[in-house]
Amino acid sequence: MHIFVTGTDTDVGKTVVTAGLAAVMQSLGYKAGVYKPFQSGAEEKNGFLVSPDLAYVKKLDFYVETLCTYLLKPPTAPYTAAEIDGVQINLSSITREFQTLKQNCETVIVEGAGGLMVPVTKDKLMGDIAKLIDIPLLIVAKPDLGTINHTLLTINYAKELGLDIAGIIINRYPQGTNDIAIKTAPGLIEEYSGVNILGIIPEIPDFELTKPGELINVFINSVDIEKIFRIKIPKLNLGL
Repeated sequence: MHIFVTGTDTDVGKTVVTAGLAAVMQSLGYKAGVYKPFQSGAEEKNGFLVSPDLAYVKKLDFYVETLCTYLLKPPTAPYTAAEIDGVQINLSSITREFQTLKQNCETVIVEGAGGLMVPVTKDKLMGDIAKLIDIPLLIVAKPDLGTINHTLLTINYAKELGLDIAGIIINRYPQGTNDIAIKTAPGLIEEYSGVNILGIIPEIPDFELTKPGELINVFINSVDIEKIFRIKIPKLNLGL
C-alpha cells in the first residue's frame, strides 16, 4: 500500500497527484503519510525552512502525516542544491525516516524530486532512491506532444533498475481536446511499454483554489485507486 511517485519531466504535477492520492486514502479510512526525501526550493518562514510541496499536502488534508529529510533552498537538482547549501546527503537517513513514517501510517506516498535520473549525490540518481526504498513506482506524465518519448524512456530506465512499476497517471489532460497527439498518446504508451495507464486526471484551472472535497472527487473518478495501491475497496466507500 506504499508507492513512490516520479515524473517524466518537470512540472508534470507530481505534488498534486501525491496530495490527491493521500487525501483520497485518508478519506477512505487509511492513515496516510507523504514522505519527501528531498525538497529543492524550500522556503523560509518564521526563520525555518519549510517544504511548499508538503504544505500543499497539508492544505488538502491536514491529517495526512508529512515528513521531509532534506530541505534545500536552491530550486535545482538535490545534488547541486546540497552542494550549494553545504549539506551532506546520507542515504541511510532516508531509509530510516521512511521506515519511521511507515510505522505510523497504513499507506505512505513517497514523492521524488523530478524524474528518475535527477542526481541526488555524486554517484546516485533519484532512481537509486526509488530502488533503495523498494516500493512500487507510479509514473506521472504530461499529456502534451513528447510525452510518449519521455514516458517510455522513464519506463525503460525503471525496468533496467528492476523497479516494480504500478502504472502511469497522465495529469492535466485537456478535456474535449481534438489534438491527435494528445488523444493517441495514452494508447501508444500502453502498447509500447506494456504498462497500464491507471488514471487520466483532467486539467483543473486554478487547482490551488479548488476545494479539497472537489479535488478528492476528481481523483476518485479519474484514477484507479485499487490498482495503484493494490487493495480492494468496497464500492460503497467510493461513493459510487
